[in-house]
Amino acid sequence: MYLGIDVHKRYAQVAVMDEDGKIVEEVRVENANLDDLAQRYAGAQAAIEATSNYYHIHDTLSEHLDVTVAHPKELNQIADTDKKTDRVDAKELARMVRLNSVPESYVPTDEIREARALVRGRQSLVEHRTEYANKVHGLLSDHGINEDVKPLTQEGREFLRELSLPTPWDSVLASYLEVIETLTDEIQNLEETIEERAGSLEETQLLMTIPGVSYYTALTIYAELGEIGRFDGDKEVVSYVGLNPVIRESGDSRIEGELSKRGSGRVRWLLVQAAHTAVHTCNDEYLSRFYERL
Repeated sequence: MYLGIDVHKRYAQVAVMDEDGKIVEEVRVENANLDDLAQRYAGAQAAIEATSNYYHIHDTLSEHLDVTVAHPKELNQIADTDKKTDRVDAKELARMVRLNSVPESYVPTDEIREARALVRGRQSLVEHRTEYANKVHGLLSDHGINEDVKPLTQEGREFLRELSLPTPWDSVLASYLEVIETLTDEIQNLEETIEERAGSLEETQLLMTIPGVSYYTALTIYAELGEIGRFDGDKEVVSYVGLNPVIRESGDSRIEGELSKRGSGRVRWLLVQAAHTAVHTCNDEYLSRFYERL
């Protein structure tokens, strides 16, 4: 049997197809009950789409089924349907499993998942802190205060606490600063954990021998790339993180355009920052010339 499982936040639509391509069962199942369904069809092949919550579902199903995780973007490009409903998507997944044509997505190991949780968690906290720093700037601007204040520094927050704003904006400012202080503490706690994790892994230790790459950058590269052995070479890695130029060829003409920007924008941004740091601090003449030429 072949199972196509269209996963949502709380439920999944399942289509079961036999060897002849006939749908023998269609059912909507609560995600909490997927284990029972998997046991009924133990040994069958199944496909799910790589959604935001697929890790736990993949692990649950894999105890009984041969599960392939489908790459969402590639799936949309090759799926043989112009309709988008849960039932249609589930049947299409089942059909592709039967034909062995599922565009497979990488499923990270537990170790990689843990690293991703750490670096993505830090990024989320940093983004929230920046959001509140921008709120502080907006509040100051509304009251005609144009000093170059940095709410993310201790000195900047001390300056802001001394400001005399009218009620209720003084309370709002105090609340924003409290949130920034709390987030800063939490970011520091996570950074300590990230430093410990990056220092314990052979892969990240090797990455940190590269000028411009520190604990957070190294663990992010490791977490987002996953097991490096799944790539055939350096060009595949460059393409995976979208740092390869888009190439257009026509006749004798070949044009290298902007970066493809596929894959992890998180890694791409960090690598660009690391390159700037390396070029301007490591005093490597060859690297500097190469950078300037590019």
